[in-house]
Amino acid sequence: MKIGVPKETKNHEHRVGLTPDAVRELIAHHHSVIVETGAGLGIGAKDADYEQAGATIAADASKVFEIAEMIVKVKEPVADERTLLRPHHLLVTYLHLAAAPDLAADILASGATAIAYETVTAPGGGLPLLAPMSEVAGRMSIQAGASALEKSHGGRGVLLGGVPGVEPGRVVILGGGTVGNNAAHTAIGLGADVTILDKSLSVLRHLDEIYGGRVKTLYATQDAIERLVGQADLVIGAVLIPGAAAPKLVTRKMLATMKPGAVIVDVAIDQGGCFETSHPTTHTDPTYILDGIVHYCVANMPGAVSRTATYALNAATLPVILALANKGWREALKDDVGLRAGLNICNGQVTHPKVAEALGKKYMPAITQLSEV
Repeated sequence: MKIGVPKETKNHEHRVGLTPDAVRELIAHHHSVIVETGAGLGIGAKDADYEQAGATIAADASKVFEIAEMIVKVKEPVADERTLLRPHHLLVTYLHLAAAPDLAADILASGATAIAYETVTAPGGGLPLLAPMSEVAGRMSIQAGASALEKSHGGRGVLLGGVPGVEPGRVVILGGGTVGNNAAHTAIGLGADVTILDKSLSVLRHLDEIYGGRVKTLYATQDAIERLVGQADLVIGAVLIPGAAAPKLVTRKMLATMKPGAVIVDVAIDQGGCFETSHPTTHTDPTYILDGIVHYCVANMPGAVSRTATYALNAATLPVILALANKGWREALKDDVGLRAGLNICNGQVTHPKVAEALGKKYMPAITQLSEV
């Protein structure tokens, strides 16, 4: 299969779809890889590194799209890239279509087939291709929140870990999944006072066991959310419904109960955000202040730690890319129900139920589409 890797063009997105190591593995399986010049510079990989791995270097993205059958990216294609999509293309990347109707419309119109990393499932449950970026984003959320709490950035002037004689900052984490767990891990390491809210008792039990009482766990009722958010210095939004838009757990009315200069970090912003007052920001201009509360809503947080994030991503995605290339994507999806859950668009139809519901589109089961192709 001919596999293309364009350079990411989203604001401050320094990750890349494939590392030179991953390219070498694909070449060893008799596939060809074309990489846009400079695509790997954000992780310290030069064109020469890709050439040594066996790739061909293209002068621009249009050449990559022209030659490749499978397009491997990290983030969703921006508007200019979407004009390059054709019906024979298989696009494999993070898409988050539930919160991006224009993106979905363009991919549907192109006739391309799109697999979203974030909806691929594992045999025992979970989202194995989303997990590495959730781990990165969860840990980064505390770093970002700690920085935003500094007075010079509009925050309360609170040090999360406190010092002897001064109480630590209060961190409230909404959602105890991969993002929430990793946020807690970092916050605890800094010495913060940490509370996690979730609707799953099994998740709360697990968190209580692994942290040995170093975090407080609470069932996520509306009353509990309102009360804890009002007490917090830093609130992390870490909720996820696979494929669907994130629920709005914190309303604008609740901001009035928060401490002036408190910070919210909305890690769910890719899926529309779990704070009513959230809108996407960039690494160039990551925060804004509304009603006295600092909002950090960067939609590609892991892009700031591009090397760590890219290698973590490729460790999870390379087996999937190999399966799609070795078997052909139709057979690979027929053989693997978890991978089939990643199919979001095929033949101009939406093939994921939650995505279809969020976009108000007709849902066409993936297996039906595969049998018709």
